[in-house]
Amino acid sequence: MDIVTPEQRSKNMAAIRSKDTKPEIYFRKLLFAKGYRYSLNSKKVPGHPDMYLRKYNTAVFVHGCFWHRHGGCKFAYMPKSRIEFWKNKFEVNQKRDLVVRNELFENNIKCLVVWECSIKKMKKDEGFKNSMLVKVIDFLKSKDLSMEI
Repeated sequence: MDIVTPEQRSKNMAAIRSKDTKPEIYFRKLLFAKGYRYSLNSKKVPGHPDMYLRKYNTAVFVHGCFWHRHGGCKFAYMPKSRIEFWKNKFEVNQKRDLVVRNELFENNIKCLVVWECSIKKMKKDEGFKNSMLVKVIDFLKSKDLSMEI
């Protein structure tokens, strides 16, 4: 049973944005402050990533743990109502993510996935934020094709 009315749930869901989310903006600002430049929501890159760093041939996706089913994450819970709808919705999202990742690899484009829970932790913990930025920068300069943080 949901803890809010169907009308309130509808209003909440309608307010969820697909681009320029707070986690995206936060991560963009971190990269920009370190001197990294990117294009936003590039239609030329498979999957229309949130950011594309052309110099590093890297697509960046800032994924919500709930919508993209971050394994083992407390934010990737299953809603209590309309379970069949949500199972199908999440399955479609995960399949699309896999197809996009494979398209990127076929085009020799690197893929960085930044999870919402990591962004939340970065906001709270300066040490964690700095260590994640070092990992991201190392990844951008490496020959590795994918990384998730």
